[in-house]
Amino acid sequence: MRDFHTPGRSEVLATEGMCATSHPLAAKIAVDILAQGGNAMDAAIAGAVALGICEPQMTGLGGDCFVLYNRAGEDEIRALNGSGRAPAAASAAHLRAQGMTEVPLNTPDAVTIPGAVDAFCHLAETEGRIGLDAILQPAIHYAETGVPVAPRVAFDWKEGAATLQGAARDHYLINGKVPEIGQVFRAPGQAEVLRQIVAKGRDAFYSGDIAQDMLDALTKMGGVHTADDFEAAACTETQPVSGHYKGVDLVEHPPNGQGATAILLLNILKNFDLASMDPLGVERIHIEAEASKLAYDARNRFIADPDHMAQADRFLVQDLADKLAALIDPGRAMPAAAPLTEAIHKDTVYITVVDRDRMAVSLIYSIFHSFGSGIASSKYGILLQNRGSGFTLQDGHPNEFGAGKRPMHTIIPGLLKQDGRVLMPFGVMGGAFQPTGHAQLVSNLIDHGLGLQASMDAPRAFADGGVLNLERGFPRSIAQQLSEMGHNVHIPETPPGGAQAIRIHDSGVLEGASDPRKDGCALGY
Repeated sequence: MRDFHTPGRSEVLATEGMCATSHPLAAKIAVDILAQGGNAMDAAIAGAVALGICEPQMTGLGGDCFVLYNRAGEDEIRALNGSGRAPAAASAAHLRAQGMTEVPLNTPDAVTIPGAVDAFCHLAETEGRIGLDAILQPAIHYAETGVPVAPRVAFDWKEGAATLQGAARDHYLINGKVPEIGQVFRAPGQAEVLRQIVAKGRDAFYSGDIAQDMLDALTKMGGVHTADDFEAAACTETQPVSGHYKGVDLVEHPPNGQGATAILLLNILKNFDLASMDPLGVERIHIEAEASKLAYDARNRFIADPDHMAQADRFLVQDLADKLAALIDPGRAMPAAAPLTEAIHKDTVYITVVDRDRMAVSLIYSIFHSFGSGIASSKYGILLQNRGSGFTLQDGHPNEFGAGKRPMHTIIPGLLKQDGRVLMPFGVMGGAFQPTGHAQLVSNLIDHGLGLQASMDAPRAFADGGVLNLERGFPRSIAQQLSEMGHNVHIPETPPGGAQAIRIHDSGVLEGASDPRKDGCALGY
């Protein structure tokens, strides 16, 4: 139990249904959908689409999603890949010939075809209960009437506004300025897009006037995208991957997401007695940092579009993890793993919903960098993601930029099972941080016995690109000791990650928690 003398928040408890996400309005929308007879999938889609209005710097209709879920009365976990592909004319050789060593972030080259809308329409039809009209009405309302800008959203908006270019500045600035806390942001163009999707389904988005609006924005800047590229967009049903850690099974979305990295990381950590370590101490931070370097190095070499990669199963093999663990010096930091050429960043939203029938949905939805590519369509204001910057230009690499390929993705929905039953859908936002965030959350719960909210509240450390990022919640003495061990310690301006989770108890009680690093909450009824 937490200390009620100190600031903090308690877990939310309910029985009928629950949502946890990064913005209160989206959480309320999801719970309302449940109360109106929708199931967890209806509620998750409704909340996710609304997040594109509440947190436009993080996500939107021009982005991608990944989903893990079970059906009511079943414990089988299903996975849906709602990530888009590079256009058919994409060419790494063409970019290399221009002297580029990576896909440029804020150009049409980085824009992959949005995949989320197709995925949402597919899931509403195959898994939902109430139809797109009811699902999308709340987002249509807020896009039309507006949403007051929340504190964390205002912070991120100011940080990312320089990315906005052309029409995007008209749609995502208010009178040419970054909105302040409490100013009302409206997106009437997106309200019209959603109305057309209600009327005509996914085809309204991927053909006709809306698709042409996106194509015009890209073509004007030299993009090679075509109408055929948009019309061909299609989500993919796939099989999750999983690993076992001290009595629980961690279920992740398979590649092209980086979920297998979290499983490999936990398999490495099994070689160390984390439970005996101070959860906020130097020893644990060091071991997790070193394990992360090794797991991420494997990710960078192998994770790609599943149609173009090999050795994915190796991430799940304990023998490989044991060999990597043997490389860790308990008293000294290793040099950083192979430098990344892929762009890694941090902007994503996550939503999880559990309904009265115990259907659980774990959904993550993103335009990648803050405000994506910074390119928006002129008429409707659809911000286009820059997921193509997740490709590499290295010749022959499985994740090489190329025609019709899906890039390596940082966003990963998570889910825990125990004794065969669904225990906890969860997510930890934060780009590259996410596998480390998944491992830290699981370890906080299992190794250290922290409560669900306390596991999210705990200070975070993340080894990334030769730097060990430490949140300000750690004492200065910790940073000093880690520096003496060879870590390049940095205190980031923005805290890594933002977690949400719902634990399903045998008693029938739902327990939700939401990360204080975001504006959101868990709500139940």
